[in-house]
Amino acid sequence: MTSDLFDHPFCRSEQGTGYQPLAARLRPGSLDDFAGQEHLLATGKPLRQAIESTQLHSMILWGPPGVGKTTLARIVAGAARAHFLQISAVLSGVKDIRDAVATAAHYRQQGRDTLLFVDEVHRFNKGQQDAFLPFVEDGTFIFIGATTENPAFELNNALLSRTRVYKLRSLERKDIEAVLRRGLAALEHDVTTEAGCLARIARQADGDARRALNLLEQAADLANGGTLSVQIVEEALQGSLRRFDKGGDLFYDQISALHKAVRGSAPDAALYWLCRMLDGGCDPLYIARRVVRIASEDIGNADPRGLTLALDAWQVQERLGSPEGELAIAQAIIYLSCAAKSNAVYLAYKAARADIGIEGTDEVPPHLRNAPTDLMKSMRHGEDYRYAHDEPDAYADGENYFPERLRDRQYYFPVDRGLEQKIKEKLNYLRERDKNSTIRRYE
Repeated sequence: MTSDLFDHPFCRSEQGTGYQPLAARLRPGSLDDFAGQEHLLATGKPLRQAIESTQLHSMILWGPPGVGKTTLARIVAGAARAHFLQISAVLSGVKDIRDAVATAAHYRQQGRDTLLFVDEVHRFNKGQQDAFLPFVEDGTFIFIGATTENPAFELNNALLSRTRVYKLRSLERKDIEAVLRRGLAALEHDVTTEAGCLARIARQADGDARRALNLLEQAADLANGGTLSVQIVEEALQGSLRRFDKGGDLFYDQISALHKAVRGSAPDAALYWLCRMLDGGCDPLYIARRVVRIASEDIGNADPRGLTLALDAWQVQERLGSPEGELAIAQAIIYLSCAAKSNAVYLAYKAARADIGIEGTDEVPPHLRNAPTDLMKSMRHGEDYRYAHDEPDAYADGENYFPERLRDRQYYFPVDRGLEQKIKEKLNYLRERDKNSTIRRYE
């Protein structure tokens, strides 16, 4: 746990005699030096007004890595001249929470506010989150939690009701480049740069200022006090993956974008999101599984070949791995994007499941039951069943295959696109035959 970090707004916890990463040395100490987040911190915005007026409140800072959550918490504490405590939900437990409460109570007796900053707060379980509630409620400390995950899913409602949630955004490239220019000035050795170097690092940083400064420091070490060339930057960037949080919000946002692009018949956008996920280290087999789902949910019987192609791509990935498998997945995604669309199967499945949940379970009608034994035959199982292949056109007009009270229930409504247009025509024809049939079971 870190304590007494701020005697004034520009004090930094990282001060010391050992090595400090460039990102640590450049941590802003005031809002004027803070990069990005104008939607929260521009002049006149409520959060900025609260900080500048020291009318502080407990809050949750939600956003991707490297956008300033920890820095902002420190600036808040510095502006209020509050005692600053920091714990990490990854490394801390209930004992650390109790220690923080005891320290905050001590400073409160001295008339000084305490700000407790909890990093990765979503990693605390429900009981640990509940431990904060009474002390947030009575003002023992100002609580600031930082999370990369959606608070609505990861945090207790009781904690959310006592805090305000602020959504921080990925930094824009202009903000990253401004941070990188500050980073150049702070390097131990004077380094000159070729045109385009900082822009290249900013693109690779993917909205993460900490990552941008780390990449700059790596490139500067390779330059060894000389000119930072494009070639040196590219060498430093080798093997650097773009931001991708497996299992987190960013992960689900990107697979959602891929799914919606396919559904929207946008093959180029779908291919972009596929490559973004692969570039970030996503397991291709996960994408292959989702592509199979897309084939059934959004294409369905409008083009049944889509499902076959999706399964083939999955199998290629399993058998051959990368890059052959990834190319097969790309082929399937492009095909599905261009295919006729129908969610009729998806809607029919949902409707049938909902009906079963509402209506309960009816017995199978006797004529549809199997009769492998004499006992079952004596109970008239299968009696009067009409074998469709023995009927004209292999269709038993007027036959009913539902439980009696659900007769004529319809879930599947084919669309007028692709193969489903033909399916729709056939089903309409068969239903018309049923209406005109002289044999109507249960009537």
